[in-house]
Amino acid sequence: MVGGRLAGIRITRWQITRWQITRWTVFCLGLFTCLVPHAASAADCPGHPDALGTSRTLVVDPREHPRIGAMQYPETLPLRDHEVVLTFDDGPLPRNSNQVLQILADQCIKATFFIIGQQALANPEGVRKYIAAGHSIGSHSQRHPLTFSKMSAEQAKQEIDAGIASVTAALSDPAQLAPFFRIPGLLRAEPVEEYVASQGIQLWSADFLADDWHHISSSRVYDLAIKRIEARGKGVLLLHDIQARTVAALPRILHELKARGYHIVHVVPATPERPATPTEPEQWLTHPSSAAIAALHWPKTPSFVFAEAPTMPVPALSDFDSPDGALLLSAEPFDRAKQHGVPTPREAPWPSVAALPMGNAVAALPAPGASLFTLPYKAAALMQPSPAPSHHAEQAVPGAQETGGEAKPAAPHPVKASSADRTAKVDHKTAGAHARVGHGAHRTRHAAHGARRSVRIASLKKR
Repeated sequence: MVGGRLAGIRITRWQITRWQITRWTVFCLGLFTCLVPHAASAADCPGHPDALGTSRTLVVDPREHPRIGAMQYPETLPLRDHEVVLTFDDGPLPRNSNQVLQILADQCIKATFFIIGQQALANPEGVRKYIAAGHSIGSHSQRHPLTFSKMSAEQAKQEIDAGIASVTAALSDPAQLAPFFRIPGLLRAEPVEEYVASQGIQLWSADFLADDWHHISSSRVYDLAIKRIEARGKGVLLLHDIQARTVAALPRILHELKARGYHIVHVVPATPERPATPTEPEQWLTHPSSAAIAALHWPKTPSFVFAEAPTMPVPALSDFDSPDGALLLSAEPFDRAKQHGVPTPREAPWPSVAALPMGNAVAALPAPGASLFTLPYKAAALMQPSPAPSHHAEQAVPGAQETGGEAKPAAPHPVKASSADRTAKVDHKTAGAHARVGHGAHRTRHAAHGARRSVRIASLKKR
């Protein structure tokens, strides 16, 4: 392994187990502040009142989220809307990298730089300038080969470890190198991803590019950067601090981001003394579902700690024992009120409820008398059902009298026809008239048919 001792020291410092990194949440209330690096806001940028500044610092745990970048992975940094992380590759190159550092300093912006090992060996002072300015630095391989997608696991391991060793050698403290790595050309491969993850290093892709490594103008770099940032609304921007076109486009990009309401976020790795920023799993998703987005807006239930809270005494059954089953109230509060001259009425202002005798409730009720269920004669007659006529009664002549074994009709009584009877008779006559008219019309049609038949027969005979 190339650079065995230095690389070994670095890897040992990064191999932090999960149980060593404890989760915590710090509430920023009143005069208390979060225990994370102070963000350089525009107000803290002396001589540059219109600076964009750094809105906040995001602390990430590489072991919990080993691969980030919407261009290639299902997870990316948990940024809010209109938040951007600036990253620069391939430095340091003093001619252009120093100008990028000055532009960022004028705007009080913190970024992340991915350094090539050979560049670090050639210019170690440039590496220390990144650290002195408060930026995060990661590694970008030793020689920047564009063949990582074709390398074996051993070849990729040697290239990665050599780059880490070269960058670490330029630093006074190996812990200043963040456990971040970006594959040259973003030419990802499974052996590379597995090895980087096994070392506790976070593999960075990007969310959008500005194509500043191509032979294009600085105006084109600016246009692509703003267009792609606006299309996504937030994310990680990949630039190159070794390119002159990037140096020319960067001030315009930062000015436009401020004009459109964007904020810069600085990303640093978690340590035992600096735990990761609390986040929800849904915030890391590159393409979250609608349910995941809704879950981000649901109110969270706070976790209360009751370890030192006083406990209320539990009432005992003896507390309710009294001769008459009622609670005995102490007269002490009333006596204390009298001492202070406060009148205390002995009785409530509303009338009290009289106590009911606890006797035999069934015997005290009056028994109902038989007269309560007696109905008057007329009402009883109306409620009696009328007798149904028998079969013999239907055949008998009404009003017949039994005389010598023969039924004689009784003398008829003159009864006036009711309006209903007269209407029935008229309807009967009308129905008869309609029947006769219909029968005559049928005979007429039959006669006409016969006449036509006779005419046809006569015409046939003539032929």
